[in-house]
Amino acid sequence: MTLLGPAEIRDLAASLGVRPTKQLGQNFVHDPNTVRRIVRAAELTGDDVALEVGPGLGSLTLGLLEAAQAVCAVEIDPVLAKALPDTVARYAPEHAGRLHVVEGDALRVEVEQAPTALVANLPYNVAVPVVLHLLATVPSLRKGLVMVQKEVADRLVAGPGSRVYGVPSVKLAWYATSKLAGKVPPSVFWPVPNVDSGLVAFTRREPPAGADRRETFAVVDAAFAQRRKTLRAALAGWAGGPDAAERVLRAAGVDPGARGEQLTVEDFIRIASQRQAHASPR
Repeated sequence: MTLLGPAEIRDLAASLGVRPTKQLGQNFVHDPNTVRRIVRAAELTGDDVALEVGPGLGSLTLGLLEAAQAVCAVEIDPVLAKALPDTVARYAPEHAGRLHVVEGDALRVEVEQAPTALVANLPYNVAVPVVLHLLATVPSLRKGLVMVQKEVADRLVAGPGSRVYGVPSVKLAWYATSKLAGKVPPSVFWPVPNVDSGLVAFTRREPPAGADRRETFAVVDAAFAQRRKTLRAALAGWAGGPDAAERVLRAAGVDPGARGEQLTVEDFIRIASQRQAHASPR
């Protein structure tokens, strides 16, 4: 297996007339050791179907093809999507049959291959929406390893009480347990970003029986929309008034004077489950 280094990445880009764009968040990995590290951290088995979003020039794709049963690569750039099979045929012909390319936006396309693992170098500007959308719409996903901006990685895995704990933290916790799996320096990318990247590993978990995701997420959004307000005030619009919010919170065993950043996802689930019984009509 030949992985792509700096020279191969630049040659491929030049041959395709590709110039990385900020609009698409394109920063291509050109360090084989980083690719090996990501694939190793993803803990793929020969039974896994890997879902890669934004494969770009194919550096990570080649590593995934060696470790997984198959790779479904979703690429929004039509030039890159068309070129990826040729790159795989050139550098890993023995694995070319394992690749399936889907051209389109990962927030809109339908994935038919029932992938089991999301492994991707995600564009910084859409990382959180992509992870949450795929966990919501691709039930076959059981685990993942994503590379995102370090600041985003910290927010995704943050726990209650952390200053960066917020909506992404709680919503990811609904779907999965997560942890930081390392830091990645800017030097392994072309072009070189001005921030560090972080690896986030997650394992899907089932939410409590009877929990309503839409209602729970509505509570989460309301609680963090006005972070400095107490939950009694922040949830007033959602519950039908401050008094109604207080009744719901007390019924859920949550202090009305607390703030959203103090609550676990289980707390938010309990609040959501109490609304129908205790809140006034909106």
